[in-house]
Amino acid sequence: MALVLPDLPFAKDALAPVISANTLEFHYGKHHRAYVDNGNKLLAGTELENLAPEEILRKVAGDAAKAGIFNNVAQAWNHSFYWKCMKPGGGGKPTGAVADRILATWGSYEKFVEELKNAGATQFGSGWAWLVLDGGALKIVKTANADTPVAHGQKPLLTIDVWEHAYYLDYQNRRPDYLAAFIEKLVNWDFVNANLK
Repeated sequence: MALVLPDLPFAKDALAPVISANTLEFHYGKHHRAYVDNGNKLLAGTELENLAPEEILRKVAGDAAKAGIFNNVAQAWNHSFYWKCMKPGGGGKPTGAVADRILATWGSYEKFVEELKNAGATQFGSGWAWLVLDGGALKIVKTANADTPVAHGQKPLLTIDVWEHAYYLDYQNRRPDYLAAFIEKLVNWDFVNANLK
């Protein structure tokens, strides 16, 4: 099986009140699980079924006949990555290499936060806001629906899920409040620094 539902790296109630156990119950337990299950069904018996998810994504990206495979594999991958981007008591200013790179790229942590929030807030409909490494440069990008930087030759460092199922039970239509709380209180900068290496 190409896709697995990983264990969450924290207890379901560990991110409250920023993200409630109720949200994680649905987001992880229902949405993420469905992407994994549907993806594995679509991959079964194909030449793709034993490949790593990243390899599958690069092979099927842009192939309309394999859109179902791309969407489910990408969403399974994106979510597995997203859970690692958070930790209880995280957020705030980073330290280490990523802090230096953010300063060199944006001039200040505040400017970086403004651009990251803007990417998440202006992603129309469902999607993701990302900090990526693109040809050695740090960039903030946004992707629609299941799309992922993995399919575009970029290396993800951090993501924020802006599909409504990520925040609606806790924030209703206040996506900017969710983005602010995520950045201020949840970002796992240790994980981001590890990705930068």
